[in-house]
Amino acid sequence: MIALVDGDIVAYRCAASAEKEELSIALMRTNMMMEDIMLDTEATEFKVYLSGSKENNFRYKVNPEYKANRKDVVKPIHLEACKEFLVTYWKATVCTGMEADDGLGIDQRPDGTIICSIDKDLLQVPGTHYNFVKKEFTKVSEEEGLLSFYLQTLTGDRSDNVIGLQGIGPVKALNMLREVDPKNYYNVCREAYNDDLRFHNNCKLLWVLREPNKTWEPPNANNMEAKQVQEASSGTEDGGTSQIQV
Repeated sequence: MIALVDGDIVAYRCAASAEKEELSIALMRTNMMMEDIMLDTEATEFKVYLSGSKENNFRYKVNPEYKANRKDVVKPIHLEACKEFLVTYWKATVCTGMEADDGLGIDQRPDGTIICSIDKDLLQVPGTHYNFVKKEFTKVSEEEGLLSFYLQTLTGDRSDNVIGLQGIGPVKALNMLREVDPKNYYNVCREAYNDDLRFHNNCKLLWVLREPNKTWEPPNANNMEAKQVQEASSGTEDGGTSQIQV
């Protein structure tokens, strides 16, 4: 089993827990958390992921206001040191041009890997997941992952400044899609938005990558109407797949 670890969360939690402590305490807790994850998942291999810089993150090109609500948040004083510790001692990969979530989504497989995170956004990615705070294992199917993604397009994600539909919370969103064939999730959500540009941009912001350099695009992008909408939302003339420079 290969443990795919969300290094952003490991570093943040351990740094925040040692805000009034010496750096050595934060680093010790980082190492202990990583060791606990390895033991809990019975992993024989591991990969750790850290988000790249904001300047190169493709999501800010989709919407410059992405995560703008976090600009005044004070980060834990030991955060960067904890990240550096993960790079040095746990061989963490810095995901240039994208976020740690995307690295996790790209490397996740139906069998043999397990995403280790507490981030609910990752539950759109099929496969096995481990919440290392709650000590809970979850198996996500293709349909469950797709439902999770489209539910989030309706509700938005205010923690990332992605604004969904007004008046639509988790319960109402689930009621909207509960009886819908998964093949029609896109059409139902698109109709609810009644604004293709905003809907498609939110989809690009919320989608966790599954392939390198390939962002979200409409499921029926080959037909003419969807192609025209994709051109408008991507700002390209040929409607092609958006590419991430890494």
